Amino acid sequence: MSLIPELVIANGTVVNSRLAGTPGRQSVHIVIQDGRIAELLDASGPVPAAVRTIDAGGKLVIPGGVDGHCHVAQVTGRFRTLDDFSVSSIAALWGGTTTIIDFGIPRDAQETPLDAALNKKKLAAAARCDVALHGSVITWDETVPWQLEQLAAEGIRSVKMYTTNRGSTMADGDTILKVMREMVRLDGLTYIHAEHDAIITDCTAQHATDGLIGIEHLHRTRPELAEEISVKETLAMAKYTGAPVYFVHQSTAGAVDLVTEARANGQEAYSETCPHYLTLDDTVYGSTFPEWYACCPPMRCPATVAALKERLAAGAIHTVSSDHSCYDLSQKRERTDDIRFMPHGLPGVETRMPVAFTALVTESGGSVEDFVEVFSSGPARINAVPGKGTIAEGYDADLVIFDPAEERKVDGTALHMGTDFSPFEGKTLNGWPAVVVSAGRVVLDEEGFHDPGPVGRFVTRNGFTAHRAQAAPATL
Repeated sequence: MSLIPELVIANGTVVNSRLAGTPGRQSVHIVIQDGRIAELLDASGPVPAAVRTIDAGGKLVIPGGVDGHCHVAQVTGRFRTLDDFSVSSIAALWGGTTTIIDFGIPRDAQETPLDAALNKKKLAAAARCDVALHGSVITWDETVPWQLEQLAAEGIRSVKMYTTNRGSTMADGDTILKVMREMVRLDGLTYIHAEHDAIITDCTAQHATDGLIGIEHLHRTRPELAEEISVKETLAMAKYTGAPVYFVHQSTAGAVDLVTEARANGQEAYSETCPHYLTLDDTVYGSTFPEWYACCPPMRCPATVAALKERLAAGAIHTVSSDHSCYDLSQKRERTDDIRFMPHGLPGVETRMPVAFTALVTESGGSVEDFVEVFSSGPARINAVPGKGTIAEGYDADLVIFDPAEERKVDGTALHMGTDFSPFEGKTLNGWPAVVVSAGRVVLDEEGFHDPGPVGRFVTRNGFTAHRAQAAPATL
């Protein structure tokens, strides 16, 4: 190299996913220039000169996290999450995540899918880390194919639909089927929130009639069967249309098993889960503060949580995403007496790394390579996000240095997500980042956080099948 590089991460043990097309663990010096990884040099050689050198000796270096499921500045009914892209991207970086994927969900019948996504893209200009977007369709009309084409031209190559939440975000079966066909045509990916609306509506109504509709009863109003039946129906539609399908926040082993079976039969189907489904169970609704755990689907029974962790350790779950939704306790507590009128969703973009690492590696015996796959490489590959999820020459310089043995206890008041609680309060976790590099900038080190300002880039994503056809990254 003719110029002195901006940054060298020296003597680190690089850990990539086994599915990333790279060799196993490598002891290397990582040379960074212009926001990208310029070279990987064998650590047995000298450390090259650089403007700044960080010694990662004795520590692991993994790709920066890709969180494929975040809701930033989200409006749902009369509630709006309390964050913006500045707040949530800073929290993401504190937690070792260097790319977030948000959703452009129409806030009402007047906002089109295209308008919703373009509005989010505009708001994302305040982000400190890189941002990509999913679209969303609620109601089909003759303009939807054109709107999806425009979204694809913007680099927004996935569309989320809900099978529940009638009257707000729910898409009916006809809409889902038609959108799936369009996503096949546009080489995109269909995202699905899968819960059977008729079962949930009826079950919730019965609980309301019996006066059992407060937050302490949330888990009883949305049974596991509702999720699994919806997954089964959606897989049938995906098979019929030939559409790749991605299921968000799966909370039951049965739902994951349905996806596994579909994949064994040749379907392109993917399972995502969230940290809270791996570490919390439905006994939290009998705790002192059950409103801390208001989310949909709800937490499941201990046996289901254990079975879900087994599926994660076995590789049947493809990504672990936060489903970050930044409400605070004042919003949660407005209607704890009636779950039909309270906001659902949990803050989690900052704690995704340590909770997922603890669940998969510390508690379940998984490898760091397995963790990298669900935390970074898998989300980048499945969502066709170029330049992310792998430490290799030519890739973005998004890196996390950490010691997997380090333990910290979660203190919700010390986090940075713009809210006043964490569902993981008091839990002791491993896998916290010590140094975070985003697009070649050191944003977190032993001196604390260094706010880079609104430098986050909007990432245009590739087509689903086109991305998989690209060549594997160059390696040492």
